[in-house]
Amino acid sequence: MKQELVKTKLNLVNNKISIMRVGNVDYISITDLARYKDKDRTDYII
Repeated sequence: MKQELVKTKLNLVNNKISIMRVGNVDYISITDLARYKDKDRTDYII
């Protein structure tokens, strides 16, 4: 059974957070969440 990939974005206080759905599972971009806290040092937060 082939799984469908669905992508969307949330706008959170002028920051976009990517969400991808594969089958019935949602994945949220932790890089986008880290960018919300510190846009220059996302690697430090993750």
